[in-house]
Amino acid sequence: MTDLRASGAVTGTGDRSQPRAALPALCATQITSWGIVYYAFPVLNPQITASTGWSTTAATAAFSGALLVSAATGIPVGRILDRRGPRAVMTTGSVLGVTAVLAVAHAPNLITFSAAWLLAGVAMAATFYQPAFAALTRWWGEDRVRALTIVTLAGGLASTVFAPLTAALAEHLNWRTTYAILAAFLALVTIPAHALALRGPWPPAPSPPSQQVTSSGSVARSRPFLMLAAALTLNSFAMYAVVIALVPLLLARGASPTAAAWALGLGGAGQTLGRTLYGSLASRTGVTTRTVILITLGGATTAAFAVVSGPFPLLVGIAIMAGMVRGNLTLLQATAVTDRWGAAHYGRLSGLLAAPATIASSLAPFAGAALARPLGGYPGLFTLLALVSTLGAFAAFATMPRHKLQLVADR
Repeated sequence: MTDLRASGAVTGTGDRSQPRAALPALCATQITSWGIVYYAFPVLNPQITASTGWSTTAATAAFSGALLVSAATGIPVGRILDRRGPRAVMTTGSVLGVTAVLAVAHAPNLITFSAAWLLAGVAMAATFYQPAFAALTRWWGEDRVRALTIVTLAGGLASTVFAPLTAALAEHLNWRTTYAILAAFLALVTIPAHALALRGPWPPAPSPPSQQVTSSGSVARSRPFLMLAAALTLNSFAMYAVVIALVPLLLARGASPTAAAWALGLGGAGQTLGRTLYGSLASRTGVTTRTVILITLGGATTAAFAVVSGPFPLLVGIAIMAGMVRGNLTLLQATAVTDRWGAAHYGRLSGLLAAPATIASSLAPFAGAALARPLGGYPGLFTLLALVSTLGAFAAFATMPRHKLQLVADR
């Protein structure tokens, strides 16, 4: 009888026939997809609302609808990925993304604009981090952390590249033409990259070790899993609300639209820098400790935005620090399942873990825009978001096994 450990089926160290072009292709497509489908919106939204007369809340709600659709679509997309691999999913998602961005650019009214963003939500589920992470986890096996780090390092540059680029285009063109140009770039980069670079054979899922008999269902119902889901959900709500609200906050602080876009972009550079430090943090801390630390630091940078009114270079420094924390949190979430429960049920457990967090991130832009006025402006909103992060840190602490929690309580 074949020894599963010797063959690499358990750990994922066997011959996985990794497509050599997959890693650089996913780096390029994550930068481009996130940069155009996600980060262009907070830069262009002030111009969109000014030229159309649509309210900021209504336009942001359309974008939030895309993220909500992405959350709902992510679970069935994950099942398809587990069975068939990423090539068809991500190529189709790229086509849908181009179509959606073009539809946004040509939307004659708010209803059509909103419908275009709902289509963009399907594209997000099929092209953003979740399918890329699934591909790298299966193809790279035990070396997946290195591959995940490389792709997220690249993805962290999405706002750095595309926020200033979008702002530069918008200075000379209207928002519709800007989106049309970005859609053409999205098509040129992502469709051929996904179609041609993700052609490697899709290996079977690794089998769990014989001593690891816990089913994915029992893990998903356990207190650590539920509390981790709560922590990541609260963190996602706060983090994504901050990203979308950052440009309006900086405009209220007196920054120009271009300067605010650069601050958002430099936050993306901070993500890349932060991800280079994740390996060192992981080697020095336990999984619960680093989860609590990172969520707490995220709340601290959000609170800093609330209380610091300037000067602008200091606000840029806070944006970079916030980006560093976000970069680490992305890797933390990508490895949350494997660090705690192994890779055997990665697809299902990561999908279940990501769903509420993605729903929270989808509601965050709309909720942030709606709450800013009754809270007295964006500083009040950022104060509330810092409190949400604090609750997330407490939930992360509760993911600790019961016997360790008891030891802490007894001290």
